[in-house]
Amino acid sequence: MITTSGTNLEHARAHNRRVVIEVIRLNGELTRAEIARLTSLTPQTVSNIATELEQVGIISAHLPRRAGGRGQPATPLTLNPDSAYSIGIHLDHQSLLVVLVDLAGQVRFRKLVHVQKPQPEPTLALIDQIQQEMRQQVKIDWRKMLGIGVVMPGPFGVEGISSQGPTTLHGWDNVDIEARLSALTGWPVTLENDATVAAIGERFHGVARQLSSFVYLYIGTGLGAGIFTDGRIYTGHAHNAGEIGHMVVQPGGRDCYCGNKGCLERYVSLQSAYEACGLDPMSAMPEDLLGVDEALFDSWLDTAVEPACQAINIMECVFDAQCVIIGGMMPQPLVEKLINRLTPLYNSVRSRYPKSARIRIGMSGSDTPALGAAALPIFDEFNPQYEVLLK
Repeated sequence: MITTSGTNLEHARAHNRRVVIEVIRLNGELTRAEIARLTSLTPQTVSNIATELEQVGIISAHLPRRAGGRGQPATPLTLNPDSAYSIGIHLDHQSLLVVLVDLAGQVRFRKLVHVQKPQPEPTLALIDQIQQEMRQQVKIDWRKMLGIGVVMPGPFGVEGISSQGPTTLHGWDNVDIEARLSALTGWPVTLENDATVAAIGERFHGVARQLSSFVYLYIGTGLGAGIFTDGRIYTGHAHNAGEIGHMVVQPGGRDCYCGNKGCLERYVSLQSAYEACGLDPMSAMPEDLLGVDEALFDSWLDTAVEPACQAINIMECVFDAQCVIIGGMMPQPLVEKLINRLTPLYNSVRSRYPKSARIRIGMSGSDTPALGAAALPIFDEFNPQYEVLLK
């Protein structure tokens, strides 16, 4: 017998609330009539949801009324930044960064600690110390904390890759960081790889706000991709989707710690740039690349452009993305230099839209992963999830 699932009323109501919140977030402020038009919900449904969201403080209607035609002027609605907060934690080989943001993405607290090859127990103790310091310094309603997003270099749980090489964190393979941090803080914790959280951060606060399908190429110590399809993040079975750093782009090329030769991140990554510029990959920071001889960085670009173009071509053909966004921890002026070299691109399915940009520069710099991590709890709480309508 063939069966199909219906939609119960509560799932539909929850979904509609998320849709209303999302359309206000994307547009800044909207009247009830504008929300109804943009969401295809009935005016009565929008009015009921708006009233509910106002009562719990998620949206505000205190802006000046707009002059209209006949009748009462319309009152625009906007998100209340103080209605929700989240924490983002970025841990990598040399630093621990903790940020607290509000619903609008404004940073309310930031703490950067330099670490070397961080190990689980002292690092968890340090995070606990920082979150206690944060509670003392920041005067907010802590009951509105949605949770913590954590970003660490991936891939996760892949034998021969996760525990080896300069792009991974050693000693964390068997640590349930979500459970440990949740027990320490009392808040829910979500762990993702750096490229995925950067894509979510770009969707919430960057150039991808109006995009539903895009690929974010994240230049970190290695190289990864965050993938959005139809407004939803694609993480894969074990949260390793987008680990494009280990695609072989130069058969027989440079040795990679994963055992292959010619992997993409051996040509496009901070690690490869450090090597080309004569910096020690185990101690160099992204900002150090700004001080190297320009000819050395250009020599890295010479070897990075062709593999990068291959990666963009593959991502476009596989995901039919509206655009590919390039960002990450590399300083923005250097990302711009890379992008300026990536032309002409290979033809792909994306070539049918010649007038729209196929490549855009995303958020760049050392805070990008932490801000993306902070967007994780907000994304989980407010982003429309169409799959619930099938439950």
